[in-house]
Amino acid sequence: MHPAPLLQTILQTTTRYAASLALALASTLSHAEDTLPLWPANAPQNHTVTGEERNTSKPDDHSVIRLGNVSHPTLSVFPAPADRNSGAAVLICPGGGYNILAYDLEGTEICQWLNSIGVTGILLKYRVPAPKQGTRHAPPLEDAQRAMGIVRSQATRWQIDPKKIGVLGFSAGGHLSAALSTNWSQRTYPAIDKADQESCRPDFAVLVYPAYLAKDNVVSPELKIDAQTPPSFLVMTADDKLRPETAITYYLALKDAKVPSELHLFPTGGHGYGLRPSEHQVTRWPVLVEAWMSGLGLLPKH
Repeated sequence: MHPAPLLQTILQTTTRYAASLALALASTLSHAEDTLPLWPANAPQNHTVTGEERNTSKPDDHSVIRLGNVSHPTLSVFPAPADRNSGAAVLICPGGGYNILAYDLEGTEICQWLNSIGVTGILLKYRVPAPKQGTRHAPPLEDAQRAMGIVRSQATRWQIDPKKIGVLGFSAGGHLSAALSTNWSQRTYPAIDKADQESCRPDFAVLVYPAYLAKDNVVSPELKIDAQTPPSFLVMTADDKLRPETAITYYLALKDAKVPSELHLFPTGGHGYGLRPSEHQVTRWPVLVEAWMSGLGLLPKH
């Protein structure tokens, strides 16, 4: 491509991203249209949570809501604007080391950004902290499987396409999104109602600075990648404390299984940036995700 048209394309993309981000951040005080409990009664494998659900951030740190002691998981629906609804929806899994949920940075703000590109955001408040005994991601995986079934069962009500429902997760939520993407053929809990008869396979997955994907260049055993694993998009930085090699290992396993996927590695940016802009190039990842989703036919092409 000639340099001038290329520069124009980059400027247009950056301008559109800035406008979308401004719209997202301007509307972070809005509320979800619908919030519902995941489980009709007590959740399976429920574990003891000490104290009430609350924001565990310190009084002098108001930059992130760190939601802790979640024993009653919910779904909150942020519908795409009717005049630009693409029909696509994304289940959002905030991170927090399976101890807390970064509920705004990696939750409500992400839903608002998705709305700005015509996508319905569905925020999953899954159970934390992890149980002291047993598999730490087991209760959250039950919540994620249940959530995906509910979303598909409510597709008409929420005006979404049941074949365009993905998952997007950060850090531990990225691991949870990968676990859902590779453990969907069978529920990890006894079926309760018709929602559990729906497929809990995401149609696509976005993993942003994902945690726990691999160790010693081997994909974590609970992540059973095969040809039916949904197309995946991964983004990480070279200076991430969780080591980009884990994302590379996961991507190579996707490649070997012939799963169409993308991996984006940036030199700097660390961990936990969400979509808040900074001087680091990695914070432009939403532009790349939007282009990737368009390429999959999930969004109109610009």
